Amino acid sequence: MWAIYKRELRSYFVTPIGYVFAGVFLAVSGSLFAYTVLLRADTSSMSLYFVMLLFVFAILIPLLTMKLFADERRTKSEQLLMTAPVSLTSMVLAKYLAALTVFAAVLAVNSFNFYLLYLYGEPSAAYLFANILGLFLIGAAFIAVGLLISALTESQLIAAIGSMGLIMVILVAGLLSDNIPVEWVRVVIKWFSITDRYSPFLSSILDLSAVVYFISFAAVFLFLTVRVYEKRRWS
Repeated sequence: MWAIYKRELRSYFVTPIGYVFAGVFLAVSGSLFAYTVLLRADTSSMSLYFVMLLFVFAILIPLLTMKLFADERRTKSEQLLMTAPVSLTSMVLAKYLAALTVFAAVLAVNSFNFYLLYLYGEPSAAYLFANILGLFLIGAAFIAVGLLISALTESQLIAAIGSMGLIMVILVAGLLSDNIPVEWVRVVIKWFSITDRYSPFLSSILDLSAVVYFISFAAVFLFLTVRVYEKRRWS
């Protein structure tokens, strides 16, 4: 598992993917931060910034995940992985953790933007911590989604577009759930809604049920990815 993790982590920096993800994310996030917070000199608009970052995730996180399995299928090297002396679960976790490490590192660098808030006042450290944690958990969940989509195709382009589409559907469904006329459907969608689960973090509340939800969300998609490869191993 450790060898696969190191190989995947290294691959982000011997190809342009890691640099493109980091550069674009930091540039877009910095621009949004300047426009929604700094130019207004108003930290009350931070919630808008954090919500907008979720949609940035929907577009950029698939860049991290699109090659993880799709490229293995394209180059016919996945057979080596499936016959390696490591379990399929360990293989999936290694690739997942490599993408998660890159995402976490870029998110940590991006968090230095919040230091600028102290030039305008005394922002709540609890509020910033809660939202950084919430963003990390949502990013971890989205990486698991992208991993599953990458395992279903040998085209990196299809993996990226498919992941973007599914993540966007997950986000938009939660935002539009209030407009659904059927009550039980609306309740079910709101219960599964990423944005609804993220709401407590925007109020500086560390909601343990939301933390468990995001971890469970990622675990389900990782489990499905393992099942895809179990089926492929025996087919």
